[in-house]
Amino acid sequence: MSETITITDNRTNESVEIPILNKSVTSRDWTKLLPGIWFYDPGLATTAVTQSSIAEINGNEGMLRYRGYPIEQLGDKCSYPEVAYLLLFGELPDADQLSVWRAELADRSVIDETYLSNLMNAFPQNAHPMAMLASSVAALSMLYPESRDVENPENRMIQTARLIAKMPTLAAAIHRRRTGQAYIPPNVDIPFVPNFLHMMFQEEGKDYECHPVIAKAMDVLFTLHADHGQNCSTTAARVVGSSHADPYSAVTAACSALYGPRHGGANEAVLKMLAEIESLENVDAFMQSVKSGDRRLMGFGHRIYKNYDPRARIIKQMFEEVFTVTKANPLLDIARKLEETALGDDYFVSRKLYPNVDFYSGLIYEAIGFPVAMFTVLFAIPRTSGWLAHWNEMHSNNERIARPCQVYIGSPQRDLP
Repeated sequence: MSETITITDNRTNESVEIPILNKSVTSRDWTKLLPGIWFYDPGLATTAVTQSSIAEINGNEGMLRYRGYPIEQLGDKCSYPEVAYLLLFGELPDADQLSVWRAELADRSVIDETYLSNLMNAFPQNAHPMAMLASSVAALSMLYPESRDVENPENRMIQTARLIAKMPTLAAAIHRRRTGQAYIPPNVDIPFVPNFLHMMFQEEGKDYECHPVIAKAMDVLFTLHADHGQNCSTTAARVVGSSHADPYSAVTAACSALYGPRHGGANEAVLKMLAEIESLENVDAFMQSVKSGDRRLMGFGHRIYKNYDPRARIIKQMFEEVFTVTKANPLLDIARKLEETALGDDYFVSRKLYPNVDFYSGLIYEAIGFPVAMFTVLFAIPRTSGWLAHWNEMHSNNERIARPCQVYIGSPQRDLP
């Protein structure tokens, strides 16, 4: 059987045969037959804008792989710095490469204290953390004007390491600005995730001890959020980067996309929903209101996954360990009852409404001590490695500047009187 499709223009009876390659057909052959006729695809839902070797997702099977490795194996056996290295370079690091990479991230995590203090003090103390983060990333480009030389692969990797390393530093500084605490600089002798927790939660006059269970949970969460293909924020980074803007501008665009509640704020919405349900006795009535269309079941269903989100399975497995070292969260019982009810009801199962990564992640973040407003920032820290992996891939492939078409439906020519 020929792996092709044939398109016929019924106006002219002319046809074109287009090969199917990697589950896609190229638009170039289409435009040869029908010049000036565009695919109308709102939200780019069925359009592949690039070819990528970074992440593979199969929503029907509930599968996510980074560079071919199942997310379940990476979460179990690898640290986030190893996963970031994999996304960027295509292979997991050996012991020597990992040692050098960890040292580089530690070294580049430092931000000039005067610059950082002036930057943080310029923000209102009650500003949203994601607005502060996007502004802070943009401000970093002024410290590194050489970052505009995006055609130099070596320079791209220097800026990439800087951004990945400095995101936790910025995030912790934002938290401490909002809570009125003094900024804590990075400790280059502490691993990536414990160092972030140290900068977040160190109290004056006390030594912060990071519990290994908490460190492992955060490390796994960072791995799960590191990349997810051509989502809204990754596409924003690619589009801005395609103009050859510096990587700080590209990541600022990605942060701004993630700031939107349709993308990065879902786990915050889950906690709000659980708090509104308030008790186990109210779960059945709430689920009936969802089925009647009066309420939304947050944290269930996914644009991509039509099966159980593999990331949600991993997070759920971490609960018991995390909650043995943190205070119990009464909302957890409500969350479990919601899942049990949904998975036992054909209304939800037939609609493929399974728990996604956001359903349980917020409960763990809250248990560790993160304010709800910081949740999207916690998403942005690890996703930076994914954004920059795509940004580097785009430049390595010398891709064209993004310039989608539009279907004009406005007035025809009109003349002024």
